[in-house]
Amino acid sequence: MKPFTFSDSNFQTEALQSDLPVVVDFWAAWCGPCRMIAPIIEELANEYEGKVKVGKLDVDDNQQTAINYGVRSIPTVLFFKGGKVVDQIIGAQQKKNFFEKIQKIL
Repeated sequence: MKPFTFSDSNFQTEALQSDLPVVVDFWAAWCGPCRMIAPIIEELANEYEGKVKVGKLDVDDNQQTAINYGVRSIPTVLFFKGGKVVDQIIGAQQKKNFFEKIQKIL
């Protein structure tokens, strides 16, 4: 399964109103560290299918959502539960760090 594609227009319904915990990777195509964690985000989308909604939001195309959450550097990965940010990772990190954060929100 590919990561879900979040946008300014669907963020409210798909992320904030989701019954599942949500992981959102704020990224851009020109961002080297974003490309480094892209395979990790894809693996997490597969491993947590049906348990966690894992997706990506392109900050170049969806600036309003990035502004709303104070995203100043990318990659920034926000972890949502019940429509609220409960954790975050900024910058490229190892998969185990993402795994640990997801385990906390399940």
